[in-house]
Amino acid sequence: MTNRLVSGKIREEDLSAESPLRPRWMSDYVGQERLKENLRIAMTAAQQREEPLDHILFHGPPGLGKTTLANIIAAEMGVNIKVTSGPAIERAGDMAAIITSLRANDLLFIDEIHRLSRVVEEVLYPAMEDYFLSWVMGKGLGARNINLKVPPFTLIGATTRFASVTAPLRNRFGLTFRLDFYEDAAITDLLRRSASILNVPVEIGGLEEIAHRSRGTPRVANRLLRRVRDYAQVMAQGTVTEQIARDGLSMMDIDSLGLDETDHRILRTIIERFNGGPVGLDTIAASINEESDTITDVYEPYLMQRTFLVRTPRGRIATKSAYEHLGIQHDSKRQALQGNLWHDVET
Repeated sequence: MTNRLVSGKIREEDLSAESPLRPRWMSDYVGQERLKENLRIAMTAAQQREEPLDHILFHGPPGLGKTTLANIIAAEMGVNIKVTSGPAIERAGDMAAIITSLRANDLLFIDEIHRLSRVVEEVLYPAMEDYFLSWVMGKGLGARNINLKVPPFTLIGATTRFASVTAPLRNRFGLTFRLDFYEDAAITDLLRRSASILNVPVEIGGLEEIAHRSRGTPRVANRLLRRVRDYAQVMAQGTVTEQIARDGLSMMDIDSLGLDETDHRILRTIIERFNGGPVGLDTIAASINEESDTITDVYEPYLMQRTFLVRTPRGRIATKSAYEHLGIQHDSKRQALQGNLWHDVET
């Protein structure tokens, strides 16, 4: 369900709305402090040595700023950036054409890099390690290897599914960073900046209320700010106060912790239909008419971060916190039986 207000995945409306809000420089980028400091050191060292930056792999849930960071790195390094995605590169020749179009020290950003085919990946390996392309021309006895030198460049990959990036590709990145969900305070700072850019009259309580329901995700926070701005304009005097934010978000079926109707359906399915679990992913998906991969990539990260859900080898289990949040009586005896599974919790 890509149209969810609280989905970290990009929606069509975000394409134009996010552009003026994207930070252009590292100093404007809110949150992820340790990651930023490590990047600053790596960029400064590369500039001092007049070398390309090491290849970088960003991973983490959608909407946390991986693409934004790639563009900031290009700006800070003073180089060009070419942006593409794994699904868009279908053939080895497509990858070769992209790489040969790069100039010295350029950045190549590949979103959803885990979706590259093995054949396409194999074109990347020598390009990443030794800056040359290698392929076979012809067939049979007449076949010959062709090697082509390419300018030094930096590959920045982004993925929401780190485990799906093959080991040979993953091991060729010199720098690997995980982007984590943001704290409410960081989201509030981000919203203050966005409200200023959008000329939205706000009170700090309104920003904090939106931040608390934004699932620790900048993209979600900015999206909710735009929706609450509309609500305040029509239903109030235009100023986003704490009460206006609360009323507007509640009208959108976003609860006090940022869970929406689908999150509730997932938890209630586990609790009410399967006695709290464990229950298999495919069974949950069939029960709520959703794709298994969508549940894994879109819904589960935040439910797990909020400790409403745990994954075990035998299936998903709803926690006591999930029962309490939904106002459902919790069976302590059932929890004791489930507790034996928790030492095998999957991450």
